[in-house]
Amino acid sequence: MMSPENPFATPSELPYALPPFDRIAVEHYRPAFEEGLSRHSAEIEQIAGNAEEATFENTIVALERAGDLLDRVGGTFFNIVGSNATDEIQDIQAELAPRLAAHADAIHLNPRLFARISALHERRESLGLDAESLRLLERRHTDFSRAGAGLPEADQEQLRKLNGELSTLQTRFQQNLLRDTNDLAVVIDDAAELAGLDAGTIATAAETAADRGEEGKYVLSLILPTAQAALESLENRAVRERLFTASVSRGNRGNEQDNNAVAAEIVRLRAERAALLGYPNHAAYVISDETAKTAEAATGLLERLAPVAVANARTEAAELQRHLEADVPGATLKAWDWAFYAEKVRRERYQVDTAALRPYFELNRVLHDGVFFAASRLYGLSFTERHDLPKYHPEVRIFEVFDADGSGLGLFLMDYYARESKRGGAWMNNFVDQSGLLGAKTVVVNVLNVNRPPAGEPTLLTFDEVTTAFHEFGHALHSLLSGVEFPAFSGTNVPRDFVEYPSQVNEMWMLWPEVLANYAKHHETGEPLPAEQVAKLEAAAQYGEGFKTTEYLAASLLDLAWHRLGVDDRVEDVQRFEADALEKAGVALESVPPRYRTTYFNHVFGGGYSAGYYSYIWSEVLDADTVLWFTENGGLKRENGDHFRGTLLGRGGSVDPMAAFSAFRGREPEIEPLLKRRGLAGA
Repeated sequence: MMSPENPFATPSELPYALPPFDRIAVEHYRPAFEEGLSRHSAEIEQIAGNAEEATFENTIVALERAGDLLDRVGGTFFNIVGSNATDEIQDIQAELAPRLAAHADAIHLNPRLFARISALHERRESLGLDAESLRLLERRHTDFSRAGAGLPEADQEQLRKLNGELSTLQTRFQQNLLRDTNDLAVVIDDAAELAGLDAGTIATAAETAADRGEEGKYVLSLILPTAQAALESLENRAVRERLFTASVSRGNRGNEQDNNAVAAEIVRLRAERAALLGYPNHAAYVISDETAKTAEAATGLLERLAPVAVANARTEAAELQRHLEADVPGATLKAWDWAFYAEKVRRERYQVDTAALRPYFELNRVLHDGVFFAASRLYGLSFTERHDLPKYHPEVRIFEVFDADGSGLGLFLMDYYARESKRGGAWMNNFVDQSGLLGAKTVVVNVLNVNRPPAGEPTLLTFDEVTTAFHEFGHALHSLLSGVEFPAFSGTNVPRDFVEYPSQVNEMWMLWPEVLANYAKHHETGEPLPAEQVAKLEAAAQYGEGFKTTEYLAASLLDLAWHRLGVDDRVEDVQRFEADALEKAGVALESVPPRYRTTYFNHVFGGGYSAGYYSYIWSEVLDADTVLWFTENGGLKRENGDHFRGTLLGRGGSVDPMAAFSAFRGREPEIEPLLKRRGLAGA
């Protein structure tokens, strides 16, 4: 039973309903979930059992209002799982996963509830609903149908079993990966082996080692993708090999954290579930509800791009091989050499040294004078840091966001530093979704994994980390600028292959001259990034696209290969299947491994991107076309931002996403801007 003193017992009274992190302890989660599940079940029963004829208000709107306690505790807990997980938090997660899956099934497979939704859906055109309400009714009917509401009872029981097993396995995959990533951090005994790394990175490695009880040594922590940032700078080839080998070994060492069997079983169960729901495979099931509509359409785009990308990568590899041989006669280019020699070429050909750029990318300036500045110019937003509000970790910062008229839009939390309790990668999550119906405004967090500098030193970002900061804030803007009635449509509640689009667009402002000049200043002297460096950055922008596109396409095609398996397909050897899939897709380059391999592909086996990793490049078609529009229409201007906000960003999922794009762009999307950007004009 939940105590009245439990912080989740009543809605938060903090600004924008920010969770009261200073009062929340681990022991509060279990009873809050218990009570939340119980209350939500009772609310669903009341809606399903209502003796009155189904109306939009007493059924669809009632569903939107239900589950407030479960939303409060879940929104907080699952953010903490990703960003600050302890062993106890992970134990609770493992316990909860199958129960929450069963709870969702109990709602979607409730025959009386589905009958009410279906009755409304049948007469939807006569209900006099506004456009957003009609879309919500259609969305709910689709959601229930896709969840198996129309299946025979025996099939529904099988579906419940599958969903419970999948939730457990996906949680296990995540937890195995976090533990193996921490275990495989590379320990270096001698600082001389770190030659090439800057002093700040070496100092951070020393502090990390000390924190792990390895005083006097150095620890290189792993980031989520295959490519590790330190590979660009490490001069010692043997250390590069150690770091790369650690990266690709995650989840594939035959220990208790091995993910081979976990991934194979997830794939098998997903295929079985898809068959039960009437689809040939999991990819067909997932993509039928995305903007791509079919797995063939998604695969077709990737296959169109792959040959040109691979050809470009082979050309790049031949050049890097020559540079390697100059240093190590007779050596063959390996995956752990690529980033180091690509950086060398970039320095020599374009005089761009990405490591030398870091002094110009100090975190606070990037944030205030870059990310926030662009949002201010485009949308009229302003930001005030709130030091009076509680945080879930001391490193989190909180900003109140105001609209152009001075009204509050919500809270933006930033959690940028890496730690062992945080999963790898970068992401955005909401603690509170915007909703006119519920009178709620957005509370959103951006999570990154930047190495914390030594005490007293500034945080200097890499070029890629600056890109990530602008990207993730694009997701935050999608939520902060949301202006919908129903929480189901808030912000990023759009199809998976559309959700990356606004965040990718926001990356354009990173190098926009007015923005760059405002934030890219030397942290010691205040001198701006020299104009010639900016020109060189732009000239170098397409260099390495062969590698970047190929590693991405390899991961995307691997995802689709796994999820186009049917219920009768069996995989006994995960590593063999992966190798064969990459070979068949024409992207099996030894020196260009997939961005993620199966056993650490968290997006697909632990997160929500299964059969959806293609989304990034699918969205980039829209992104590149949108960047062209901004460029043709004067760039960083309020009228441009207001148009983008009014037609697309602020609409969330309340309109068809491609219709929203057409309303913004004035036409259907075109692929040519993407091909030009990625140097794939022959695709």
